[in-house]
Amino acid sequence: MAKVLVLGASGYIGTKCVGRLLEEGFSVVAAARNFAKLSATPWAGHQKVKLLQVDVRSRDNLQKACAGCTAVYYFVHSMDAQSKDFAKTDRMAAENMKKAAYETGINRIIYLGGLGEAKSHLSRHLRSRMEVSEILHSGHVPVTTLRAAMIIGRGSISFEIMRYIVEYLPMIISSRWLETESQPIAIDNVLNYLL
Repeated sequence: MAKVLVLGASGYIGTKCVGRLLEEGFSVVAAARNFAKLSATPWAGHQKVKLLQVDVRSRDNLQKACAGCTAVYYFVHSMDAQSKDFAKTDRMAAENMKKAAYETGINRIIYLGGLGEAKSHLSRHLRSRMEVSEILHSGHVPVTTLRAAMIIGRGSISFEIMRYIVEYLPMIISSRWLETESQPIAIDNVLNYLL
């Protein structure tokens, strides 16, 4: 089976995706900026997993991570990083990924972005997700972009916020964000599409 790189492997989607890839027989390079968090994943000791600390702001780091892989799952976003301008960091990382993938012979990048239309009033986060997709697609390596809104599954931020609200708040004062329509999707469905 092919060897694939999962960038953002320590996050909610990345952790679950690596587990599914291993079940399917793939060898995986699981990469994230926080090695301690990677080491605490359920599959950290698996014989078909190589753990790698990667700084996506460094093209050299990405080239080393891509070496020998046929595809890249790109689950990188900088909102929770130390960067004050996460969109700028995301742009730099996407440019580095686009170039490193081409230079190392990657066959495909699989990117998970957010829902939203460019013409609508998007949040800074969703605008950044769309921009990352555009940057990746502007390269020479084929990109598959999957877009999802709220991903529901035990442990996901969306699920845990919803569970917390239901369990601990007997009453909610209505605000505008409660009127925002969303298209939730189950984590199992997301993983099936990603694989």
